[in-house]
Amino acid sequence: MKLARYVALCVSLLWFAEPVNGGNILVWHTEGSHWINLKPVLDILMDKGHNVTVLIQSATIFMNPNEPSRFNYEPFNVTSSFEEMNDFLEEFIHFSMYEMEHLDLFRLHVKFLDLMQRDMHLSLKVCAGLFQSDGVMGKLKAAKYDLLLADPIYYCSDLLADVLDVPLVYTLRFSNAFTWERLCGQMPAPPSYVPGAMIKYTDQMSFSERFWNFLFYASQDVLLYSLWRELDRFYSEVKGKPVTFCETMGKADIWLIRTYWDFEYPRPFLPNFKFVGGIHCKPAKPLPKDMEEFVQSSGDDGIVVFTLGSMIKNMTMQRSNVIASALAQIPQKVLWRHGGEKPETLGNNTRIFNWMPQNDLLGHPKTKAFITHGGTNGIYEAIYHGVPMVGIPMFADQPDNMEHMKAKGAAVIMNFNSMQTQDLVDGLKAVIYDPLYKENAMRLSRIHHDRPISPLDEAVFWIEFTMRNKGAKHLRVQAHQLAWYQYSCLDVLAFLLAFTLLLTFLFVKTCSFCVRKCCGRGGKPKSKAD
Repeated sequence: MKLARYVALCVSLLWFAEPVNGGNILVWHTEGSHWINLKPVLDILMDKGHNVTVLIQSATIFMNPNEPSRFNYEPFNVTSSFEEMNDFLEEFIHFSMYEMEHLDLFRLHVKFLDLMQRDMHLSLKVCAGLFQSDGVMGKLKAAKYDLLLADPIYYCSDLLADVLDVPLVYTLRFSNAFTWERLCGQMPAPPSYVPGAMIKYTDQMSFSERFWNFLFYASQDVLLYSLWRELDRFYSEVKGKPVTFCETMGKADIWLIRTYWDFEYPRPFLPNFKFVGGIHCKPAKPLPKDMEEFVQSSGDDGIVVFTLGSMIKNMTMQRSNVIASALAQIPQKVLWRHGGEKPETLGNNTRIFNWMPQNDLLGHPKTKAFITHGGTNGIYEAIYHGVPMVGIPMFADQPDNMEHMKAKGAAVIMNFNSMQTQDLVDGLKAVIYDPLYKENAMRLSRIHHDRPISPLDEAVFWIEFTMRNKGAKHLRVQAHQLAWYQYSCLDVLAFLLAFTLLLTFLFVKTCSFCVRKCCGRGGKPKSKAD
């Protein structure tokens, strides 16, 4: 009898189980933290029987196509070199860390425009390397992919999806002033309460902030439209007909946004935009034995986890000493990921590591605070585990990220170049001993976990959904088919204005005619003598 019930249960499960057909997925080349966020999704897709191929360009800074991997790597050659790519990255980091705050507004925009133009030229070299390689393009076309998955920070993935005629799924944090999302993806972003990315405003703006936010949106649109002209020319050459970058990008089926409402301010979004922040987050695992012993030696004071990310390797000794002096003044034990020269003022409570298991440390019950540069991956691990933060943002989205955490009441912010030892000490004492910071961090953690499906599973679901349905065009709004003046109803307003003016003109003419009829030609009634 038991055997019969067991067999019946197995048959029922097999009957109702949805068949899984392995898809053939192509992944656009990416780098650094973008790969860290994407890799867990690819691992799950592989576990579910899908075939994954990752494009890698020859001048990659962080990726290694020769390392053992579950994925199929498809390398392609580009005319730029590793040194050229790395030099640009280092210059961008140096500009963000040391130059920005010393430049006036005009020189800041000139330098920023120069960097963006150089980035565009490097990106176009990568694009040309792929599309001008008949061998690689022939292999990609013959592979019959079911979907292209891409982080749009590296251009031309949309063009490749269009050429291969496959559905496109984006995964991204954001673009400048949400330009890609607004202009290409058609996602609404009213400047009255949706602050532009990296402008460091909240959703509660004063009149002056709304004024500058409006100008920020407009200036970013003008700047990027001017840069996109080069992309438009390249896209048109590849397609053999006039097309635009924004038009091609707008064909994306699904946009996976790597944030969630534990981080974002409430804002409108579209059916094909899915917020999946925290994809890479997971429960903490046990620490290595020697690290666990050091953590346990902290007693009731606990530990502070400190990292400025893998890309900050050139910190000056003066800055290192300022930071080390501050860390030496707190009772907590400190685990510091630091790749530079050992600071002279390093305290006995601080241990330096070239690498450490950040997620496992943040999930440790003895962790009291997280000193971070404000990268999205690290912030989400802190949110996941409910750890308050001291932010020392460096570049890119990091200042904006930390402003979000400060507005949510889970962080304080330091200025890397100007902070002194006592500033960092005060910041650490605030987030460790003021219970509001821990309470707010735990509140964000509860919001993060209180979801019907995990962010990783949701991202995988929408990727598979797109493959099952051969795209997700039914989720794209009709706004993609409208001209800009139609989208804003300017043609309707123009018609209403013209109609109103016509009615006003007819009314005035009618009144004038009636007056002349009643009062005579001269405008005065005729007398009997006349």
